[in-house]
Amino acid sequence: MAADGQRHILAIGGFGAPREQDLRLPALIRHAVELSGASQPRVCVLNTAAGDEPTAYVRMYAMLAQLGARPSHLQLFSMPNVADPADLLLSQDVIFVGGGSVANMVAVWRVHGLDEVFRQAWEAGIVLAGVSAGAICWFDGGTTDSFGPALRPFTAGLRLLPGSYCPHYSSEPTRRPAYEALVGDGTLPAGLACDDGAAAHFAGTVLAGIVADRPGATGYLVRPDGAGGSHQEPLEATALLPG
Repeated sequence: MAADGQRHILAIGGFGAPREQDLRLPALIRHAVELSGASQPRVCVLNTAAGDEPTAYVRMYAMLAQLGARPSHLQLFSMPNVADPADLLLSQDVIFVGGGSVANMVAVWRVHGLDEVFRQAWEAGIVLAGVSAGAICWFDGGTTDSFGPALRPFTAGLRLLPGSYCPHYSSEPTRRPAYEALVGDGTLPAGLACDDGAAAHFAGTVLAGIVADRPGATGYLVRPDGAGGSHQEPLEATALLPG
């Protein structure tokens, strides 16, 4: 249980181009870990969306070590790396989910029964966080390139949070128009979009605020306008200090 007794989810829009993803700890990951309130937080990393690509785990272990965290990981390809995945996940302070194919990731999770385990973790107060696919998954759905280069709707999320989510809102040219069109025509429900460098923080199912680790990054409420289009409302972001 998080120290403040709340159920926290941090949905991160993106970290930026790969060349920016060195071993410096992003402030948004630091914030996710600090939401637990634990002095030596247990943090489990999942990279299911990227097929459990091993270098991503190595990078995350190195970054989390900077916080004095106790990292672990749950690997599902080609078989789970632990005998009891549920026991591993439910013993954490924070669960962090990386990006990639949200459609493939959630399908694999459901085969292993992890959709219910994540709900149990959230209800127990374990902090859930993730980036891109690892952010969309907590909602009803969002925009994804899981099915090919052209963005399409994903509507099979875990539904811990209501509505839809769009990552990379200002960094990928097709994200904003695709998301606004899908919300406008009702394919996706109204929801939130976040720039790279910004994250939506939920306490329970209520948006507690937007946090950002760089100037100009923020989140947006996107709703249908009733005429087949959509309306976006920029939200004020709280700047995170570098660690």
